[in-house]
Amino acid sequence: MTSTNSTLATTGTSTTGLPLKAGEWGLDPLHSEVGFTIRHLGISKVRGAFRDFDASLSVGATLADIAITATVKLASIDTGNPDRDDHVRSPELMDVASRPEMTFRSTGISGAGDDWTMAGDLTIGDVTRAVTLAVEFGGVVDSVVDGRRHAGFEATGEIRRGDFGLKFAPGLLGEVVKIALDMQFVEPE
Repeated sequence: MTSTNSTLATTGTSTTGLPLKAGEWGLDPLHSEVGFTIRHLGISKVRGAFRDFDASLSVGATLADIAITATVKLASIDTGNPDRDDHVRSPELMDVASRPEMTFRSTGISGAGDDWTMAGDLTIGDVTRAVTLAVEFGGVVDSVVDGRRHAGFEATGEIRRGDFGLKFAPGLLGEVVKIALDMQFVEPE
């Protein structure tokens, strides 16, 4: 197994200076996760994930030509409690019938060394807001399973749910939602 664990600025196989081949990298959903944390009653945290999502990584000739897009099906929420998940999906809370998806489109990547950020537009329902995520590049490795190169990234950040019109249950649920994304992409053939 060949591995390249390095910073985003490492010289590699594309003209971006990244160790990433130019083209459309597809998501490896079995090794990726969209997770979140929110305060409950102000004293503890509820952790969860969305199980139905897709993302793609487009690598171009320069850093400015790198783009990430992602779609998350909000009905796929999983907090480990089916009754709570059904309640969150309901019109009283998230109303996934009228807000079925959350989408993200990157608008820029910047940084150096181990300090990278990705700016983008996050849309929930009919509300779009700019967000910034801290990004950690995990490296590139040749997979022994499928023989293809895989690249790993972790992105973290916070959103304020009220900014997206999600104002239900004040005092019960915190305003800030912490996001943790672990993404593994597969090199184009």
